Amino acid sequence: MTRPNLDAFLTQCQQITGPAGVLSAEADMASYLRDWTGQYQGSAIAVLRPRSTDEVAQLVRLCVEAGIAVVPQGGRTGLAGGGVPLDGRSVVLSLERMNAIRTVDTDARTMTLEAGVILETAQNAALEQGLVFPLTFGAKGSCTIGGALATNAGGSNVVRYGTTRELCVGIEAVMPDGSVISALHGLRKDNTGYDLRHLLIGAEGTLGIITAAVFKLAPAPKVRVAGFLALEDLAHAPSLLNRMQDRTGGAVEAFEYMPKPMIAAIQRAFPDVRAPLDTLPETGIFFEVASSRDADAAEAEGGGSRLEEDVLGLLEALMEEGALPDAMIAQTEQQRLDLWHLRESALEGVMHNGPAYFTDISLPLNKIAPFVAEMDQAVAEMGFATLTVGHLGDGNLHYTLSAAEGQDWESLPLAKAKALIFDRLQAAGGSFSAEHGIGQSKLDLMRQLKTPAQLEAMRAVKRALDPENLMNPAKLIPMDQS
Repeated sequence: MTRPNLDAFLTQCQQITGPAGVLSAEADMASYLRDWTGQYQGSAIAVLRPRSTDEVAQLVRLCVEAGIAVVPQGGRTGLAGGGVPLDGRSVVLSLERMNAIRTVDTDARTMTLEAGVILETAQNAALEQGLVFPLTFGAKGSCTIGGALATNAGGSNVVRYGTTRELCVGIEAVMPDGSVISALHGLRKDNTGYDLRHLLIGAEGTLGIITAAVFKLAPAPKVRVAGFLALEDLAHAPSLLNRMQDRTGGAVEAFEYMPKPMIAAIQRAFPDVRAPLDTLPETGIFFEVASSRDADAAEAEGGGSRLEEDVLGLLEALMEEGALPDAMIAQTEQQRLDLWHLRESALEGVMHNGPAYFTDISLPLNKIAPFVAEMDQAVAEMGFATLTVGHLGDGNLHYTLSAAEGQDWESLPLAKAKALIFDRLQAAGGSFSAEHGIGQSKLDLMRQLKTPAQLEAMRAVKRALDPENLMNPAKLIPMDQS
């Protein structure tokens, strides 16, 4: 694009958004051209910051006319490079100024949010109404609703409430031609053709730009019980999860795998973080159960809640069986928050530890323990140490390779280790991307591990809706045939 044409384009954008809605100076754009990890950086013609769905639609139409690609962007907390432009031939379209909570319907228990709303803001607004916005993960203070939808984010409460996809009951989006799809009715049942909502969720902005959505809310718990368990063996975890679900009536909200090396890495990064048990367990589980039932919140004979009594009864039985060498139950709200802080510090702990290779995989629950045991031994023989953490309740592991003590990361056989991980993952019927999305980082895995038929079906959808390939190009789907 020539300079006169570029200037004319930017002037037209400013006429739509106002001067504050267009950033083109290098210094002003810098923070929008890299992600949180710092691993992915790019360049762009400009950063566009619309304030409404109509402005998004106008900007998209303008970009289509000029043949300029659009990279939608949320809170820039992604880990796969999906919201970072690749080159200087696109614009970043940031939804950060579209941050209104449009409605909270306490009867339907739904909330309608614009894409730029920060997750923690949505959580707090729901709490003010005596409800909870169930989605939660470590980046809640800076990630946005639009980004969560674009990647179908998961987090720690998926075991009870499901992923972002399962919480969303209505969507508004601008399509690649600038038309607007608005379906913010919040209907739980609507079988009237293809469900465009589910097509757009998890599409990482490659099929359109989500501008608002309706989410299900849940009743606020009246009682919570959180704790940390030292298991005899990871293989016991699925049985423990099921028994805890049975004992509490399906009240498990978090069931997180935190083994000894992971806790040690967190403590190295944050020396003030206390370990939950005096002796770090080889197999640690952080759990939380919660209930909105008055009966569960009522005081039991021992002075705690009945829900706590139920949990303690289960833990005592497990100890008698020899499956649970040690356990702690949070006795105060601060102890509970400390456990959550420990879990949510895992990513920072890994990054502080040094160079690492992250995975975001999922496996059937009965395949997790064999996978971890086999892989830990195999990669240790190659010179790697593992820093694994996972949402064990839904089978999602962040299996991370780092250099073992005394080993040089650059000299380790990373390609061999990766090949073994994904070979074993395929054999176990797992997935190479559970909740972080594909973005730029997993395009090679898409080529290698998705079948040709699956890839071609996705390419056909992309071509039909975005024939000019202007919506977040070179992300999510490898468009080449290699």
